[in-house]
Amino acid sequence: MAVPKGKISRARGRKGRTHWKLQLPAIVACAQCKQMRLAHRVCKNCGYYNGVEVIKMDEAAKA
Repeated sequence: MAVPKGKISRARGRKGRTHWKLQLPAIVACAQCKQMRLAHRVCKNCGYYNGVEVIKMDEAAKA
């Protein structure tokens, strides 16, 4: 059975957990409708991504 050779100090053990943190989602304004959306995703409001209409949205959903 694998057993550690020696004690790991508190500071050395905690160094491995320095990157265990939450990150905020990347939220940007849509270029078409100026509504906030997740980066690199199609806008749920207008259906555009990178200046191209990817999803056809009906007028009731846009308004």
